[in-house]
Order: sequence, then C-alpha cells, then structure tokens
Amino acid sequence: MKYKIDIARIRENSIVLNGWVVGREPKAKAEFNVLDGAQQPVEFKYVPVKRDDVSQIYFKQVLDKDFGFDIRIPYIREDNEDRYLVITCDGKTSKVKLNASIIEKQNLSIHKKHLKLKGMMNMQTFSSAWDFWKENGFRAFVLKSRHKLQGIDSDYDYPEWYNMTKTTEEELEAQRQEIFDYNPKLSVVIPAFKTPERFLAAMLDSLIAQTYTNWEVCIADGSPKGESVERVLKRYALKDERIRYVILGENKGIAGNTNAAIDMAKGDFIVLADHDDTLAPDALYECVKAINSDPEIDVVYTDEDKLDMDGGELFEPHFKPDFNPHLLTSVNYICHLFVVNHELLMEVGGFREEFDGAQDYDFIFRCTEKARKIYHVPKALYHWRCHQDSTASNPESKLYAFEAGTRAIKAHYDRMGIEYESVEKGVDYGIYHTKFKIHGEPLVSVIIPNKDHTADLDLCMRSLIEKATYKNLEFIVVENNSTDQETFEYYEKIQKEFDFVHVVKWEREFNYSAINNYGVTFAKGEYLLFLNNDTELINPESIEEMLGFCQQDEVGVTGVRLLYSDDTIQHAGVVVGFGGIAGHTFIGLHKAESSYFNRAMCAQNYNAVTAACMMSKRSLFDQVGGFTEELAIAFNDIDYCMKIRELGKLVVYAPYALFYHYESKSRGLEDTPEKVARFNEEIKKFADRWPEILKNGDPYYNPNLTLRKSNFALRDLRKEKIGEPYKLEV
Repeated sequence: MKYKIDIARIRENSIVLNGWVVGREPKAKAEFNVLDGAQQPVEFKYVPVKRDDVSQIYFKQVLDKDFGFDIRIPYIREDNEDRYLVITCDGKTSKVKLNASIIEKQNLSIHKKHLKLKGMMNMQTFSSAWDFWKENGFRAFVLKSRHKLQGIDSDYDYPEWYNMTKTTEEELEAQRQEIFDYNPKLSVVIPAFKTPERFLAAMLDSLIAQTYTNWEVCIADGSPKGESVERVLKRYALKDERIRYVILGENKGIAGNTNAAIDMAKGDFIVLADHDDTLAPDALYECVKAINSDPEIDVVYTDEDKLDMDGGELFEPHFKPDFNPHLLTSVNYICHLFVVNHELLMEVGGFREEFDGAQDYDFIFRCTEKARKIYHVPKALYHWRCHQDSTASNPESKLYAFEAGTRAIKAHYDRMGIEYESVEKGVDYGIYHTKFKIHGEPLVSVIIPNKDHTADLDLCMRSLIEKATYKNLEFIVVENNSTDQETFEYYEKIQKEFDFVHVVKWEREFNYSAINNYGVTFAKGEYLLFLNNDTELINPESIEEMLGFCQQDEVGVTGVRLLYSDDTIQHAGVVVGFGGIAGHTFIGLHKAESSYFNRAMCAQNYNAVTAACMMSKRSLFDQVGGFTEELAIAFNDIDYCMKIRELGKLVVYAPYALFYHYESKSRGLEDTPEKVARFNEEIKKFADRWPEILKNGDPYYNPNLTLRKSNFALRDLRKEKIGEPYKLEV
C-alpha cells in the first residue's frame, strides 16, 4: 500500500483531507475509518476522487478507478482533541494522527513552497531556462525542472533546519563555563573599507557575543579620508578593550589592509574575518576546542552559510569535507572561517598584493602546504553577508578575483613541484580545471573482463583506440566463460587487427576481484586502467586527465565521471556510508545541471571511486595485493580504494575524464535468492573490514548532509541524527 495526504486543512469546524491510496494491484480497494483520542469511531464524509496522475504513475495507464479521496471530519478547535485517520488497503493498515498543530505546520510548509515557486517566476529564470533548453534539449530541461521542483519540496527550509540544529542557550551557557587545558588568545583580523556602519556593528556584536572570551579584534580601516568607520570603532573600543583598530588614511588594497590588521595581532592564532559578515556565538569556542584536541593542529576551518542583505535570514549553507587538497585546487572551498597558528603565519608570510582579489586563496594554499595538521569543524559558524558588491552575490562584480585565483593555483603548483599545462576556467567563475603535464609516455594496461557481449566490448575498445588522444595503451581482455561461438571468433579477429589487444582465459566461477587480479598478471603497463566492457569514451583526452593525477606521488587511484546513455550521471565519486555502506554521488543529475557547489565538476579527493573505470599505479596495486577476492561481487573496488588510502595515498575524482557507462549489461542483476544472499554477505564482509569509517563517517563528506540520497541534501533530522552513526541495514 502507498498513500499520500496532499492537503490537510481546517475549514470552519471540519478537518479536510485530500490525497490518494493505491495497492499492489489496481483492483485493491481502500477503506477509511476515523477515530477520536479514545480510539472510538467518529462519523465522517468520504467522497472518492478520480486521480489519473496516480493511475498513470503506478499502473502506466489511466484506469476507470477512483484512487483519490476527499474526507471531511467534524472538528472543534477548542476541544483540542486528536483525530486519527485509519487507511486500510491490500491487507495493510496505517494510522495518521491529525490535530490542529500538525495541520497548521503542514499548511505553513505548503505556503513556504508556494512562496519559493513564486520567487522563481521571473524573467531571469525564464531566460535561463530557455538557454538551457536550447543548449541541452527538451529531456534535459524536463529533468532539471523536476530537480528544481524537488528542491522546493525538500524536507526542510535551511532556516528551519538551522534553528533545529543550532547550539541551544543551555549549551552556550555551558561553553561559557568551560575551562580548556589550553586557552590560546585568538586575534580576529578584519580589513575595513568604506564599510556600512550597521554591517560592521553586526560583526562586532557577534564577536562580543562569543562564548569563548580570550580574543582580540584587530581592525585596519583603509577607507579614504572622510569615509572611515572610526565613529563606530571608537564606540566599540570604549566598551570593550579587546577591540583595537588603526585608521590607515588610505586604501592599501585588500592584502595591504589585512596585513596592517595582522601587524597589530598579539594572539597565538589568527582568525580571518570580513568586515560585513557575522559569526555564530560558538564559532571561536569550537575552534579552540579543536585546537585543544591535538597540539599539532595549525589550521582550523569551519562550514559557512550566507546571510541576506538585512541580516534577517540564513540561506545556502556550504557543508564542506575535511581537508581535500585536490578540491582546493579546483575551488577555494575553505574560505571562512579560517584560523591559523600565528607562528605558521610568520613562517609563510602574510597576504600578497599581487593576488589581490584571491589573496585569501593564495594565503590558504601557503598555510595548508606547511601545516602539520588541518582540522575541519563541520558546523556553519560563519555567516557570509550577501549583497550586491560581494562575490557571494555577484561573482562577475569581482571578475579580477578569479583571474588572481588562477595565479594562486599556479603558484601553489610551482611550490609543490607539480608540472601543469594550463589552469583554465571550469564550469563557473571561481571553479578551475587544471591540465597536468604528462611525464613521458608510460604504458597504460586496460583490463576488461568480458563474457559474450562482443558488440559492447568492441564499442568500448574502439572508442579508446580510435578517439583517445593518448595512444600508448594495451588491452587485456579477460575472457570469462563465454558461451557464444561468435565471441571466440571476435577474439581472434580483434587480436589480428590490433597487436596490443590480448585475450586471456579465466576458467573458474565468476569473481570480479579474482578475474581482474588474474588480468593484471598479464599486464606490462606502469598504470592499470580497470574498465567495464559496457563503457564508451566521450572526452578524447580522458586518459591524460586520469594520468595527470595518477602520476602525482601522493595519488594512488583516479576515477572518472560516468554518464548513463541519457546523459545523466551514473558516477561522480563514492561516499562511504551512502545507503548504509557506499554509493555514488549525484546519480541521475543531468550532466549540464549544477550540483551541490559544483562538486560534480570539481576535481577532488574521495575515499573511493568505481572500478567501472578506474586508474591505479601498478606498483601500489601489487603492494596492497590487488582486489580482495573474498569480495567477489560487490564493494571490491571500494575496498581496494580503502586499502590504497591506508597507504597514505589519495584517491582523486577527475570530472573531465568522461565516459558513458551502459550499466552492467554483462553480469545481470542480483535477482535470485542466492545472489541476494551473497550480496548481503559481502555487505557484512565490507562492514567488518572497515568498521571505523562506517561508524565515524566519511571525512570527504559532511555529517550535516544526508546518507539516504546522493544529491548532498540536508540530513533528515527525523531519521538521521547528527553525530550518531548511520545504522547499517543488511
């Protein structure tokens, strides 16, 4: 049985319910009863309603049957007595509690959704939609529209979610009373420039409200003469001796003004903040708590969100991963709040004016390169004010910032000894795509298991042979118990046509791990590319995109972006914990749609990628013993990546390495009791091998985001409590 109450409202002295019910078969009949708080029957009126939309969705045709309902229940608000709607269908029964507060809450939610939808109805939206339709086609437009509407229909508005998760007054009071073993002095450095007085006052008020009190504020005002904010600064400095400032009398640029503020600092750690933003009251406390957890922590950063112009509402939270070096070279995802050990700052130097506009990006690179340890606090503790001139609101208003960002990335590569061909604009301003220099022309061994399906195999190999710009490839096709004579005839033909194609025979039962391990024994390449036979190359430079990362010393594995045949995402990295074990990110999103902070189009680190198309160093493959053969069917690729991670090596998702994946045509589904039992057994084996990450969470994800969907939506507070491990459902 499936049902939904679309509308619940109180009209005069009645509760009015509109919705639908279906069973497994169209003929299944729904029955309704209403009970009062004492579980006694209540009279009600029921009118059947024809719902062709429900019929079409669940039974693929319009049927002459009333799946909908209109129910009216007598209700006197003053009685404040609960009512219960009891729905029975297909032998199943559900009881739905109804009272005024529940119904009014639902109506408020519906009202919010209407406001969101109304807010989208403007010429800019229509123009953008039309451009997307022209560029990507009608199907992609429909898909994107559906995802937009699903976003409107999400479980929570962010302000509502934030209010449910923010630190309580009792917790804030407990923080004020807490005494740390180490109480570092924090110097909050703020460059001011023609700051609206109310914005600066809001920032200072948020600092005065901090539960951790050993701090100072160092403000350097670079406003032109006659436009300084000295009046506000003087007023606050008289109230609180921790607030200090200097009037520069001239604009020394963003870097120069910030350095002037840093020069005033006497603290053990430096905290970077902008003049028009605000901090949550526990921001500094959480940073000091992190610093106390390990004496080697030199850098701390937090999550953030945006604050509207008037400071009345929070929106667009950015819940970040733990330190992710390759994501940092794609976008300055760290940004705010950023805290750095004062000694480290003195070692790497202050802000550099040649990077003005991306001076913080360059500074973050230099600090994270030298930091002993970097700690991420997964809480939105910094509120970034969004107004017309801020890059939060209007990226093109500071286009020069993104050009400076390119220079910051290149300077980082130069310091790290990483050779690159170019650093280009990615999918948006502030998103970068690096093409790395390939050292030499190393042999790449492509390992492809195959059972029959020669048309798929031929398409897979020829797409690489004919379209790929990288040519030093060999193919090891692992023949896995094919039965069609045509398959063996194809093997003979393809090996005669290309002397770098080799077919080897696997004559035991199917075991994905063992088959690939066997194939590797025949490989001569320095790099291994594990590839499913139902894939097809899209971007001709995909091998170079993978090699560019895989050649880096600290990288052990590179994964790719995989699309279904309809150009929606099949794989854009793996999060350990999705669905209880592990799953792909952004499944079903169209390739042209925007993902969560453009993550689908950013090179970045994950703990794992899929071996449907995965490159690894041969030396590391041998070092970890290849794929774990006890995992014959599932999670063997995730397990392999985890073993590489245990060596201290990184796994990189490379979005510009792009393939189609026609999704496991060869092996079929887990559709028998035996296969399901084997699959569940492998879930248990994986969980036994990697209990810590399943318990503590994937560090490249964020505990505020859901494990039940692949779109990085907010965690469902009714089903997934923050800070508690996700219960594995086997």
